[in-house]
Amino acid sequence: MFYMGWGVSFSQADTLTLNGGVSLTGDVLRFDDEGLMLKLPDDTYTNLAWSQISQDSLKSLDQNPKIARFVDPFIEPTAPDHPIESHVVVKPVQRMVRPADPSILMGLLHSGVGVFVLLVVYLANLYAGYEVAVFRLRSPGQVIGLAAILPVIGPAIFLAKGEAPPREAVAAPSEAVMAPSGSMENPQAEIAVVDEAHKVEEKKLEPQIYPRGKFTFNKRFVETKFGGFIGEPKGDALKFSMELKSSKEVLAVEKISQVAATEVILEVAQRGLVTVALVDILEVKLIPKPV
Repeated sequence: MFYMGWGVSFSQADTLTLNGGVSLTGDVLRFDDEGLMLKLPDDTYTNLAWSQISQDSLKSLDQNPKIARFVDPFIEPTAPDHPIESHVVVKPVQRMVRPADPSILMGLLHSGVGVFVLLVVYLANLYAGYEVAVFRLRSPGQVIGLAAILPVIGPAIFLAKGEAPPREAVAAPSEAVMAPSGSMENPQAEIAVVDEAHKVEEKKLEPQIYPRGKFTFNKRFVETKFGGFIGEPKGDALKFSMELKSSKEVLAVEKISQVAATEVILEVAQRGLVTVALVDILEVKLIPKPV
């Protein structure tokens, strides 16, 4: 679309300078996005593209509000008042100072994440002490206490020592073994004292209860703790009768026929062989037999 500029923008002939240095004088008749039409003094017409006109002439034409919107895209921006600094100054960054030769433990203590990791490892060490105590039939308080003082080393010591000796292996009271003064002169009195000591020991037999939670029922535990009931009665089986409580029922066990990794086969009075899964055992009670 063309816009007519007859006598609107210019009251007299204008002089436009081209990029090549040539100057043209005349009246602007019309203008559009591509350029303008100039009427020369000899009544001839010429079309000029905006890109042909010099910057000074474009800036002069920019003073006309009607032509300004066509001229503005072709006017080059002026240089800034202050020069742009080409040299960039890189300032040094303050970095964290690393220890000269840090140890792993001290390095972990200097970090919040490291302290958390050490705490988790320490708690895992205490739990390992509990598991070792159950596995080796030791007192949990004793093993966990040593694990708290000597992490990792404490549970390893009890794991290497093996299982605790059964209570029946503990030495008899001294008064049941030692004879009173003058026993060499009276052998019958010494025999009577020993017999009396055995009777006192037999009277002290109390029920032994092994509940789940305090003890872990697995193949090794059954073979170790109730070995006298496996096969022909011996050891504890001669002095105790066994009562087994499972998640389904309570069984009076005469003997243990077979122990597997996940179950145990029991010989129960008036029922014969009964298979019980180790995970179903809730409690085992050894009841002293009447004398």
